[in-house]
Amino acid sequence: MKRFIVKRLGYAVLSLLLLSLTIFLLVRLTGDPSVLLVEPGASKEDLVAIRVQLGLDRPIWVQYGQFMSSLARGDFGHSFYYRTPVLELYLSRLPHSLMLAVAAMAFSLLVGIPSGILAAVRVNQWWDSAGKIFALLGLSLPSFWVGLVMILFFSVYLGWLPSSGSGTALHVIMPAFALGWYFAAAHMRLTRSAMLEVLGSEYVKLARLKGLPEALVIGKHAFKNALIPVLTLAGINLVIMVNVAVVVETVFAWPGVGRLLYEGISFRDFPVVQATVLIGGAMIVIVNFFVDVLYAVIDPRIRYER
Repeated sequence: MKRFIVKRLGYAVLSLLLLSLTIFLLVRLTGDPSVLLVEPGASKEDLVAIRVQLGLDRPIWVQYGQFMSSLARGDFGHSFYYRTPVLELYLSRLPHSLMLAVAAMAFSLLVGIPSGILAAVRVNQWWDSAGKIFALLGLSLPSFWVGLVMILFFSVYLGWLPSSGSGTALHVIMPAFALGWYFAAAHMRLTRSAMLEVLGSEYVKLARLKGLPEALVIGKHAFKNALIPVLTLAGINLVIMVNVAVVVETVFAWPGVGRLLYEGISFRDFPVVQATVLIGGAMIVIVNFFVDVLYAVIDPRIRYER
């Protein structure tokens, strides 16, 4: 078990190192940030002074070495645009993203799990067909398109919900629906597959032969076991929701981490983009690491297969 954990930990560290190098190089392909920071009509000397001030005049490998050295001390640098520590900026936006992700996850589970159960119990009937259509629409319609349609209908035509911003429960409804739409379809498909597999197992057949009520067989014996992979996926999806809701937060002007990333890219704010991507990547890598270890604890065969 120790060898398995050390091996998975090595993969996790290597993944983060590759991510740090990739994002460090990619942001520098977007252009020179000093052009966006100087006053209109500034001279070449002003541009050079800003580049020196930001440390962009040094060779790229020196910049990367300084970046990793600061990162090892927990310092993500200062924002070029906001002139504040990046970590403070990230932590100030994180509660908004967590609120949106929790609301979107609640919506996706409340819709995805019951519809998946119904599709599995009524397999090859109209409930199953409706579930397949829902899953197809959920996985194929982009979240920004869903968000724009909702703004047009509920804000512009009906005037029921605010189209942007945050502060009240009404502000959360449309962004949570747009963000959770895709994940509801994913949870529905996984619940249906897991339920179909469990419903065909021997112990469920035995429970039916004993004459137990169908609701008890489905609710106690089938659903309880089918829920394990769904909850595992939901935990990973919650982390993904916090960090990749860039489009939804931009469409609804939601002041979360995704919008911070969008602002960082727009202003060529290298430290903001690097920190946001790295923290998000670290969250996903850590969650995957613990899921792998948990699987190895539950099923010892995994330790020897990988």
